[in-house]
Amino acid sequence: MAKNGKDACGINGDVPSVSSHCSNEAFANKSHSAVVNGAAMEASSHSRLQNGGTGAERFTFSPEPTIEDIRRMQAEFTDERDWNQFHQPRNLLLAMVGEVGEVSELFQWRGEVAEGLPNWTECEREQLAQELSDVMIYLVELAEKCHVDLPQAVLRKMALNRLKYPASKVHGSAKKYTEYKD
Repeated sequence: MAKNGKDACGINGDVPSVSSHCSNEAFANKSHSAVVNGAAMEASSHSRLQNGGTGAERFTFSPEPTIEDIRRMQAEFTDERDWNQFHQPRNLLLAMVGEVGEVSELFQWRGEVAEGLPNWTECEREQLAQELSDVMIYLVELAEKCHVDLPQAVLRKMALNRLKYPASKVHGSAKKYTEYKD
């Protein structure tokens, strides 16, 4: 939910702030804690890249917070500010699209980027983490406002994808399901 790209990489007041004008040294000297709804949460080593882009080990997310935890935290955050009047589905969708654009900017002009982002600075990784978090927060709130049980919808969609893309037919191919012949 960045407002502009002019902030220096580091911490403004109590809230971490990162931009495309990051200074790796400035980031390295700052705390790695994140502020979520007023509560500081230390960045866990578990959430760091575990494979360094080698593909030897698959990256995993930390078990907490759950999607429901994120929904609840965002609902509390919004309620405390009386922002529900603005957080209607259309507005949330447009805000999320804007945040996706901010994620895109981080990848723009880099060419292909290797898994694990081995050529990115810690500051750039933190900026990406913040922008992806914005996208997820808006996605979860949009699902809430539309009364979509997102975890259950994901399970249904994955089952549908397994039917549309059977591994025996599509292994190693990027074609769309409509391009496969029976």
